[in-house]
Amino acid sequence: MMNTATRSYGGVSATERRADRRARLLAAARATWGESGIGAVTVRGVCKTAGLTDRYFYEHFANREELLLTVADEVRDDMLSTMVRAGVSADGPAEHKLRAALQAVLEIVAADRNIHRIVSTLDSGDLPELAQRRHDVLAMIADLVVENAPAALGITVEPAWLRRAALFITGGVNQLIEGWLAGAIDMTSAELAAECARMCVSVIENTQP
Repeated sequence: MMNTATRSYGGVSATERRADRRARLLAAARATWGESGIGAVTVRGVCKTAGLTDRYFYEHFANREELLLTVADEVRDDMLSTMVRAGVSADGPAEHKLRAALQAVLEIVAADRNIHRIVSTLDSGDLPELAQRRHDVLAMIADLVVENAPAALGITVEPAWLRRAALFITGGVNQLIEGWLAGAIDMTSAELAAECARMCVSVIENTQP
């Protein structure tokens, strides 16, 4: 006899239903965070938006904090995968690839106000772990620079110095993007991406010891 935990209903398995409930909870949290701010994300509110009971929330998340961190991780992974895909598929030298990667990220953040608001509050005091997530994103991008810059630029450089340079340019680009999103920098996404790419390549090519 088939266990009720694995029984299919209407051709949909228990595993598929569970995955669907998790996706609905994450989508509800993401939308609420993006539309109303991190403080508006509550277990009860997310469940109501997702059309689920608390029972199903705790099937996937221990508490509100775990849900928020999962949403932050999801946004991070989406942005990094977008950046890598755009950079890898772009033709031309390293600067062109970096410009394509940055422009792809700028465009998705600018087009989706939910992502914009989530990204801009990753250093919120509401949950200290979110600040670590923000730090991790910058560190992961710096790692990509360290891994790919020597071959892309055709240079030989001391790894420790390259790591410092990568952190320097990653932090600087992040500040420019934050200023752009806040309206303090009047440029198109393509213009900002091109300027950031030029700066990044210039730092690595012209300041190495």
